Amino acid sequence: MEYGKKSSARSDSGSGEDSLDRLLPPVNYPRRKSTTLGKTEPPLLRTGTRTIYTAGRPPWYNEHGTQSKEAFVIGLCGGSASGKTTVANKIIEALDVPWVVLLSMDSFYKVLSPEEQALAASNDYNFDHPGAFDFQLLVTTLRKLKQGKSVKIPVYDFTTHGRQKEWKNVYGASVIIFEGIMAFADKELLQLLDMKIFVDTDSDIRLVRRLKRDISERGRDIEGVIKQYNKFVKPAFEQYIEPTMRLADIVVPRGGGNMVAIDLIVQHVHSQLEERELSVRALLASAHQSQPLPQTLSVMESTPQVRGLHTIIRNKDTSRDEFIFYSKRLMRLLIEHALSFLPSKRSMVQTPQGHEYEGRTFSGKGITGVSVLRAGETMEPALRAVCKDVRIGKILIQTNLDSGEPELHYLRLPKDISEDHVILMDSTVSTGAAAMMAIRVLLDHDVQEENILLVSLLMAELGVHSVAYAFPRVKIITTAVDKSLDDFLHVIPGIGDFGDRYFGTDAPSSWSDEEDQELPSC
Repeated sequence: MEYGKKSSARSDSGSGEDSLDRLLPPVNYPRRKSTTLGKTEPPLLRTGTRTIYTAGRPPWYNEHGTQSKEAFVIGLCGGSASGKTTVANKIIEALDVPWVVLLSMDSFYKVLSPEEQALAASNDYNFDHPGAFDFQLLVTTLRKLKQGKSVKIPVYDFTTHGRQKEWKNVYGASVIIFEGIMAFADKELLQLLDMKIFVDTDSDIRLVRRLKRDISERGRDIEGVIKQYNKFVKPAFEQYIEPTMRLADIVVPRGGGNMVAIDLIVQHVHSQLEERELSVRALLASAHQSQPLPQTLSVMESTPQVRGLHTIIRNKDTSRDEFIFYSKRLMRLLIEHALSFLPSKRSMVQTPQGHEYEGRTFSGKGITGVSVLRAGETMEPALRAVCKDVRIGKILIQTNLDSGEPELHYLRLPKDISEDHVILMDSTVSTGAAAMMAIRVLLDHDVQEENILLVSLLMAELGVHSVAYAFPRVKIITTAVDKSLDDFLHVIPGIGDFGDRYFGTDAPSSWSDEEDQELPSC
């Protein structure tokens, strides 16, 4: 079976991050795994016996690696100081599910010209008119966020009436709550909203709230606030905002104090999240049987040295200090092998003897290493040893012991990673579920699929097939591929739980090699 093609879409890690060696306990001192995240947190939402959400973000894509369900977007509209943000926060609190993003329309005010800046300073600029907002940027940003992509949100400074230099990175929304006075004023914007809520608050209450907010938080004087309210805010509400109430699915009187309305909203969102529940690992475990290994896979030549290293680290009787030592040797060889797959170009240099030498040099923009915590982090020293000043990112993916699905718990990627070649590191890959989630995260941050190298010490055939089927342009590089998995999804004959053997921890037998269950020690 041939793998078909499909289309896909710097917070720098400081040089002060030392080798993991200094974090390791003494070799002969037995250490138990912390149980902080070693067992599944109490579920936040259940239907029958199924866990819908816990602390992590469950898969938002199918077995093909593509997003099958978009984020659920709630639009909140209402007059200035009507309590939209309060209602949004009450919904978030009542939802009690992770990965909820609150997006404010206030972030998308247009950049003002010098003339407009002068008008704003004298309270003569109309911020309550549709023309004051950058709807093009807003629609583009909300659409990307709904599609699961990483986005940059402008930060608007109400004191200077301008955007700050640093924009905010937002990613990973299962639910998006979008609030603003003109939330229903644009046709394209309306099409992105799955649920439309209008917050209806008495005009006198809104005026009092606006006075308190603008004076205390935005440095305005009382005369200026009242002047702006009578000249712009009140007429704009009557002309542009109040008429959009008819577009709302739900009208919430009295704002954040109306818990009956908020409870109804939350019940509907819960039902939508339940419908979007996906089961990826089960589909992977039953797919790709008896298929030839893909051409995107590169297995290091099994030289006597490589074979000897595998013999040592696979041996259950190997001591921990020897396991660490020989694993590091194998990691170094694997990383060196992986670097040969990076793009290069012809380069002429002059030797000290005055002669020219035709060589090769890296032709990409940059190299970033991303480790899948915890065990993938053990490969970082090998990458740092051969790539000077390489930037490092980290992704924590854990298995939910109730559902068996991988969940995204933590993410830290360098800025401006989209044009880099990314070396994605994990110690072992069994079903490929965690690797697929990590690759999907990189694609959502606009890393090109063909620029991703998945590097692992040991992989199961199933994991290779799963990754190659979903992401046919990702290069898969390993030292060995084992044939099968046992009932606990351990690679067979395998290497055991790499993280437990390396860090000196023990774990329940139901944990898989592929996803570790513990946050790294600080």
